[in-house]
Formats: sequence, structure tokens, C-alpha cells
Amino acid sequence: MKTMMMIAVGALLAAPALAQTAPTPAPSAPPAQTVELPEVPGATADPTCGGRAELARIAFCISSTQAGMQSVADAYSAEFAKQGWLVGAGDANLIVYVRRKPAGGCEAFQMQAFAADDRVPAPGAPAYLAFATIPGDICSDRPAGAGAAPQ
Repeated sequence: MKTMMMIAVGALLAAPALAQTAPTPAPSAPPAQTVELPEVPGATADPTCGGRAELARIAFCISSTQAGMQSVADAYSAEFAKQGWLVGAGDANLIVYVRRKPAGGCEAFQMQAFAADDRVPAPGAPAYLAFATIPGDICSDRPAGAGAAPQ
């Protein structure tokens, strides 16, 4: 299994992200979380994120085929469950995983599926998964980066 350091990088629900190589966080950056990203049959790391340069700058992506994507996503979900991650929310193309931290609070990341915009849907056409952290403590009533509650 490969260990991946995930760094919170802003409003990730709009554009999923996971650092492929973890940049050195600023002193005020939240601590990184570690997620084991297993090797899954049918999945290949794609540093270009399907040719999406902005996403590739901030995300870790894998590629598969459109026909194989469901089994790849299911395999990742099964492995994440073994690591203690629970499905917190999701829809057809996005799953949010949540896990309680030993010291309290929660951490979260997301897995989003997408296909190339310029390709005709076909079983053998490429499809992708992008992995990203969700910043802050999602169990908190304060958004990430908010200061202490007023007294």
C-alpha cells in the first residue's frame, strides 16, 4: 500500500484536490492527515488528472476505463472502510469519507469521479478519480481557519 499525505488546500468541494507530493505547509497550515491509498487492480496513477492542469496541481488522480470505474471505486471504498473511514455523504460522482480523530473532532477527504469532457462515453474510454482532503474539523461548528469562539 502507498501512504499519501493529504494537505488541506482551500475550498475543495468546488475542485477536488489531494497533493501528489505534499508541499511544505505554511506554519499556520493545519496538520496533514494520512490516508493509505491502496493499489487497486485496474487503476493507474495519473499525474495529469486527465489533462486538467489546475486539478493536477492540487490533486492526486488515478485513471481507469469507464467500464472499470465502478469496480475501482468500490475497491477503494472497501479499503478505506478497513482504515476506519466512513462514508459521510455523496452522490453519483462524489463520496465524502469521514473519520474521528483520536484526540477528538473529525477529518475528512473526498473521492470524485470524472471523465474527459472531449471524449465520447464508451466502455474503453478513460475515466478518473481525484482524491482531496476537506480542510478543518468537519465535526466542528466553526469553519476551517476561524479563530476561537468569542467569550
